[in-house]
Amino acid sequence: MIGKEVYKIYAPMGAKWVEWVRPVPFVAMDTYNRVATSNWVDRKAIALQKYQKDTAIFIDLLAKESIEMSIDLASIGYRPIPLFNGTDEQENSQATTPTYLVESALINGSEKLKNIKLEEDANPAFLLDSSRVNRYREKESIFDNSWDLYKQDIPSSEYFKQNGITKIIVIGEEINSDLKKIFLEFQKNGIEFFLTDGYSSIKKVILKKTLKEQFMKEEL
Repeated sequence: MIGKEVYKIYAPMGAKWVEWVRPVPFVAMDTYNRVATSNWVDRKAIALQKYQKDTAIFIDLLAKESIEMSIDLASIGYRPIPLFNGTDEQENSQATTPTYLVESALINGSEKLKNIKLEEDANPAFLLDSSRVNRYREKESIFDNSWDLYKQDIPSSEYFKQNGITKIIVIGEEINSDLKKIFLEFQKNGIEFFLTDGYSSIKKVILKKTLKEQFMKEEL
């Protein structure tokens, strides 16, 4: 029952934004008998220590780091919304994306999150694993469980704006390609974008397509 219990902590009934919590890692917790990670780090989002009513956050770090940082953001009022959607590799095999780290760290995070009182309409901090875009395999036997985020996986720009959100801060080294495809349309609709690694100052970003992207066929 641990997966269901952890899921309910991240997606409590009646809270806003929780319909976007992806169930995949919570199911895997039971399938693979996951336990909490032993090396949890209490990360601080130094660049974001004040809740902003007009702002949503996307944390796009390595999975464990995203979850760790989300707890600090929860302490100032943002609701962590896990978007992890990777498939688990078979036991004793290697994979391009270490989903077991997602599941273990979510257990740790739930223990901390259940003691933080959040408003029902708290703005979201969406959690991603930056290794999801890792499609490089050293050998054929490595399982490719990389994944992309699609526009249907998150609220629309219209929904964000209807709920008073006109700014999105991405915490990561860069804005990855799958996010960029979605956010280019958001930018056209008046959403502003900012980037930080969580520690350095927040900088405004103007998203533009590269020449290669301009000639690529748009995906759904």
